[in-house]
Amino acid sequence: MNLEKYIANLFTDPQMLRMGHGQRLEDLNLGLGWIYYGLARALRPSQAVVIGSYRGFVPSVIARALLDNGEDGRVCFIDPSFADDFWTDPATVRDHFSKLGTANVVHHRHTTQDFIETEAFRSLENIGLLMVDGYHTAEQARLDYLSFLPKLDADAVTLFHDSVQIRESRFYGHDKKYYHTVREFIERLERTPGLDVMTLPLASGITLVRGKPESFDEIEKPFEEPVLIAAKA
Repeated sequence: MNLEKYIANLFTDPQMLRMGHGQRLEDLNLGLGWIYYGLARALRPSQAVVIGSYRGFVPSVIARALLDNGEDGRVCFIDPSFADDFWTDPATVRDHFSKLGTANVVHHRHTTQDFIETEAFRSLENIGLLMVDGYHTAEQARLDYLSFLPKLDADAVTLFHDSVQIRESRFYGHDKKYYHTVREFIERLERTPGLDVMTLPLASGITLVRGKPESFDEIEKPFEEPVLIAAKA
């Protein structure tokens, strides 16, 4: 399946056009997905990690790039399925990505806090691309980043989605309102020596981070806000 046919197949599901990545059906435009795809092609990681995805747009696009690299790259996809039950059945999840043509996505139904206690996490190494797109608070983004930082390859790039503004979200239900505050953590990263940080204010925004922190003074301080700490059974 060539890339155009892959995108056309991806967009047969209208849910793949949501969630602020700037996608467009009319011209099979991946929007910010071109950045995810291009980085995965240029960096050629053997291992990428994606934290959070509504219907699998980002993990699938990155996985497609790794397939196109022809180097047996894989995507570790972490999502506890808090929004709904879409990621609850392992067989259904495998079938979902297989139909998209990206069977090299391996899903783990955990929060980051739970995942780091697993053997799957302990076995990860040389992560070349990390996407942080789960629970969109500054504190959760901080925990996600610090959890995977020791496992990043020297040339790795970390992406933070929904990183340009603070806004209200009812994604988890009208009775579970919270605020996207990832931007507050990005501001700390911008002040941290040793890091290159670039934010693109396109769609819901994406921030690219590269390098190793020379100081943890800013990013080790927790934010005073609640985080999701337990996955469903």
